[in-house]
Amino acid sequence: MENSQNNILLAIVGSRCATNYGKLVIDKIIKELAPYNFTIVSGLALGIDTFSHQFAIKYHLKTVAVLGSGLDIIYPASNQNLYKSIIEKGGCIVSEYPLHIKPQEFRFPQRNRIISGLSSGILVVEARDKSGSLITARLGLEQNREIFAIPNSIFAKNSEGANKLIQQGAKLVLKGADILEEFNIQTNEILPNIS
Repeated sequence: MENSQNNILLAIVGSRCATNYGKLVIDKIIKELAPYNFTIVSGLALGIDTFSHQFAIKYHLKTVAVLGSGLDIIYPASNQNLYKSIIEKGGCIVSEYPLHIKPQEFRFPQRNRIISGLSSGILVVEARDKSGSLITARLGLEQNREIFAIPNSIFAKNSEGANKLIQQGAKLVLKGADILEEFNIQTNEILPNIS
């Protein structure tokens, strides 16, 4: 990014069945990271992915969507306007698949290795115990990425996976500064976000 020394790509992944809690968390975290010109990476899926791209755009950050289909197939179709907004706002859409390749269930875990590979860190928000988000976190560990997770109630089935990641040593995130700290970014190093 032209006005940032940080240039850190952060993946944000989580449940397709996101709750209002997940949405509020992403809004808060991205808003707090916005002055530091992070680029937000996600998978354009429903739920947490969609919110991650939307709030990145809202707070004038670049965002990268990694697809589990060809570039000409927008999935889910309800994200067609978001797809266009990502490009219009200077972000990008990435896929390893040729045109006309339709999304199939097995392609999404394959896509997750690109999400983690592009990113310096992975933030998991609202992930079930066995989910694609945990695959992304595992791949991130293999790729030597920072792993972050948002805590939630022990009764929230939607967050069992994220809570378990914290139990296993992922950095517990309560605010944007928790992520900045892992990347050795001082909070007094705020740069204007002019994009």
